[in-house]
Amino acid sequence: MKKEVLVIYYTQSGQLFDILKNVTSALENKNTNITYYKIETNPEFEFPWKQKNFYDVFPESFLQIPRDIHPPKEEVLNRKYDLVIFGYQVWFLTPSIPINSFLKSEYAEKLLKDQPVVTVVACRNMWLQAQEKIKRLFKKVNANLVGHIALVDRNINHISVITIAHWMFSGKKDRYLGIFPKPGVSAKDIANANRFGPPIKEALEAGNFSELQRKLVALKSVKINPFLIQTDERGNAIFSKWANHLIKKGDANKPQRIKWTRIFEFYLQFAVWVITPIVFIVFLLTYLPMSAKRNRDKTYYSSVELKEN
Repeated sequence: MKKEVLVIYYTQSGQLFDILKNVTSALENKNTNITYYKIETNPEFEFPWKQKNFYDVFPESFLQIPRDIHPPKEEVLNRKYDLVIFGYQVWFLTPSIPINSFLKSEYAEKLLKDQPVVTVVACRNMWLQAQEKIKRLFKKVNANLVGHIALVDRNINHISVITIAHWMFSGKKDRYLGIFPKPGVSAKDIANANRFGPPIKEALEAGNFSELQRKLVALKSVKINPFLIQTDERGNAIFSKWANHLIKKGDANKPQRIKWTRIFEFYLQFAVWVITPIVFIVFLLTYLPMSAKRNRDKTYYSSVELKEN
């Protein structure tokens, strides 16, 4: 009997779809049927972004406030799957609004309940807390997370801040000013994502996913940067205060909210260029005393487990 694989995803630029196609390339054979379902919101989000609109979606994004999505086609909903591959973007340290909207919809449980799921994320560099939010949403719909792949921009933090902004606001994945590296996941890493296909195929054919994440990690499916563990955690704490403040200023594009959104944008720039270097110095000074906790964190974030709060 044919194996049925469902690929659920949301992408704006198409980068994530290219990654997913390479991950699933090893699964494409006469014994496997692969169905793709792209999440679509109503209304759709623009790409490239207007800068003011990008920052104005921050409160709803971080607070995981869903919007309407178009229903999956009947042939997607009415099929029984052996594996789901779930591709998502990160917006403001959180799964994107389309992803949150799907996972909070009636369709999520119908498609994900009791299903083995492999998550695939493509982002600038911070995905740890976004993945924790995905895990909690999966738990609510009784999905079974069995594997995780994270591909990131390998350029240093401050360079990637500049290049990703160029890409988001121009729609061009090229060398900004002709001197900066290309933004996003590198072409080499996108192409090499096909290495994750064979262990997924092996687990799918055996119907046993218990060892999948260990095999994916051995192929460097995730790389945990200890500094970003701390940065992601602190960023979420600060973003929570900002998001709750901004949401009280009214709906998107309201004058009072736009004024505060501009202040938030300036704060982000200050945090990236001034606060982050200071935090990094503190991280270096505490590197040895915190080594045991850091190793525990790296082990946890490399796994598919969910800590109980």
